[in-house]
Parts: sequence; C-alpha cells; structure tokens
Amino acid sequence: MASKKVLIIMSDAASFPLYKPGTVQAETIKQQPSGYFLMELAKPLTRLLEEGYEVTFASPTGKEPTPDPLSLSLAAFAGNFYERKRELDLIERMKRENGFSSPKKFSDISDDELKTYAGVFIPGGHAPLTDLGDNAELGRILNHFHKEQKPTAALCHGPYAFLSTKLAGDKEFAYKGYKLTSWSDAEEKFMETAVFGGEVKKVEASLREEGAEMVEGVMTALGWITEDREVVTGDNPMSADSLGKRFIEKMKGE
Repeated sequence: MASKKVLIIMSDAASFPLYKPGTVQAETIKQQPSGYFLMELAKPLTRLLEEGYEVTFASPTGKEPTPDPLSLSLAAFAGNFYERKRELDLIERMKRENGFSSPKKFSDISDDELKTYAGVFIPGGHAPLTDLGDNAELGRILNHFHKEQKPTAALCHGPYAFLSTKLAGDKEFAYKGYKLTSWSDAEEKFMETAVFGGEVKKVEASLREEGAEMVEGVMTALGWITEDREVVTGDNPMSADSLGKRFIEKMKGE
C-alpha cells in the first residue's frame, strides 16, 4: 500500500533582510516581518487532509512557525472573512493535533524515516529567504525526494529552499535543468517599491543562476502551475489550490 505521509517544510524565521538599493546582501536596512503565507499553506494542507494524508511539519530548529502579517489581512482574502477564519481555524487545529507548534527538527529526521514519506511540500512567504536556502540538513532531505523521484511541491518563495541541495550529497544543485516557477523578480521588484522600501534576494534569479529553467509570466502570475518530472511549482497564492490538487495526483501516480 502506498504511503500517505507528507512532509511539510517550514521556516523558523519571523523576518527577512531588506537591503539598501544596489547593495543586495551587502548593506542591510532592516529586518522585515514575515513568515509563512497563510493561504499558501492552508489551501494545499486542506486538500491533503481531505484526502486522508498524514502530515508532519519540520523546520531547521523546531520553532513554532510564524505567519506573515500581510497574509492575515482581509485584503489577502479579497475581503472573504469566512475563508480567512476557516484557514486560521485549520492552523489552530494543526497546533492541537499535528505538532504545528513544535515542528520536527530537520536533523532529527533520519534517512530511514524519509523513506516513509510519499511527498514533500514547501509553502511560501518570504521566510524561506532567511533560513532554508542554505540549510545542509534540508538539502539532505530534498536530495532524498529528488533521487527517489517522489512528488515535490513548492510555492511562491518556497522554491528558494531547493538551493539547499548544493550543500548536501554531491554538492550539486539537484534541480538544474528543471522547469520551475516561483515568485517572479518582477513581482518582487513591485513589492520592494510599493511595500518594503528596500531590496530583497530574488528567488527567480537565484534559481536561474544555478541552472533552473524558470517559467514566469502572465499565466503563472494568474495561477498556472509548472510541472517537471517529480516537481510541481507555483508563483503565488493564486496557485495554491491547483498546486495542492496536482501534488496529490502525483502522489497517487496520476
């Protein structure tokens, strides 16, 4: 019988660095509050639970994940109070039932345990920029799913975590040549100007530099997802539901 266990990768970070324009990764202006983007976690998670999957949350050091403040606003839900409440209630349920408040540390997940998971999912929010792209233990975890060709889903800033594979195993970027979609540089530049007032590390550019074939544009911004071999990726919250659906289909072998 196929496994119905899914590993969900979370960040420990509650902020990410903003840099002085023209000095990315050189001169930090401030730490911008962030975390996981509620909708990007809750929509795929809802589908997983409805399909009977057992989920395990994991993070670098096991801290309780922090929601991105921007993702909690009614504006993020286009004014849909009831959908926001449903998703917040889901997170509270995960705290009670699934260890969301104390995720498993990456280093505590053995290679043998990794064999028991059917797939891995990485939600977005800017937090992954802080502590997922350079985590060797996460690189070990993702290399397992890559080598075994197990379904791997990542959304928005989540694909930044793929860079961690350079720090584990053969020290090569596991997804070189893969078609991937993430939060685009164009969208990030808009946020830099309209919201943040500083520069941010770019997910799209970082992945492209390592050899990924980035798929970005109007269609991905409107919710289209990109699939290549075991990996399915999406641009922003509009992709969350369709990404969750396709991720489950892939774990079923469809």
